Amino acid sequence: MLTKIDNTIKYGKQHGGFGIQILYPGLIRPELNDTGFSTIGRIDHARITPGTLIPMHPHRDDEIITYLRSGKVKHLDSEKQTDTISNRRLMVMNAGSNFYHEEKVLEEGGVLKGLQIFIRPETSGLKPQVQFYELSQTYSSNFWRKIAGKDDNYPLQIRSNTWLMDLRLEKDEEITLPEAPSENCAFLFYVFSGNVSVNKTMSLITGESALVKNEKPVFRAVETTDIVLFITQTDAVHFDGGMYRGISTNNFFLK
Repeated sequence: MLTKIDNTIKYGKQHGGFGIQILYPGLIRPELNDTGFSTIGRIDHARITPGTLIPMHPHRDDEIITYLRSGKVKHLDSEKQTDTISNRRLMVMNAGSNFYHEEKVLEEGGVLKGLQIFIRPETSGLKPQVQFYELSQTYSSNFWRKIAGKDDNYPLQIRSNTWLMDLRLEKDEEITLPEAPSENCAFLFYVFSGNVSVNKTMSLITGESALVKNEKPVFRAVETTDIVLFITQTDAVHFDGGMYRGISTNNFFLK
């Protein structure tokens, strides 16, 4: 299976300096009757102007990854943690049973460009916690870098069978997918910015992605491209009742 997910499937929201394009990856597979895809609930591609405050608000039963490529954010949460997030310092909020946070985009960091990713946990009601991780380099050139996942080989922990990697693919370089960390895995290859060709037959530009299972496509950078890779075990046990987890398509179009 090799399926392109283009930008027309996304939902846009804009309020003042806060703008996001929302991907519900399951919409590309309507027969599944789920806006999420396995453990991947939702991916928000954000562009937020400096000075924007996202006031204290709740989350519940989602594993939330904040992945920035530009901008700086001052973070405050109900676990009494405060920190600064940037393109070198990433965050996972394991929301669990009850969690609140506030984010302020700092003037000194310029325009924020990044992803907020909602992953479905194995079960509901887990203990809330927050994790931060400092990258040794801003970009990983032509090499898959481990960001977050279920096992200890990943610096940030996700409480379901889900893994996140990234790389910067330089112009004219090629890459294939890494080895799957488990059986029955699917890959979501997300172009954060740039342009890649897939098997010389498919083009993916900024914001577009490809859903891959049981194939080994070759990705070639038409221009230098930043890529985020999601891996999910398609038969993994997961809880899909979180606040931003993606929902049944029967109810989705009523909202």
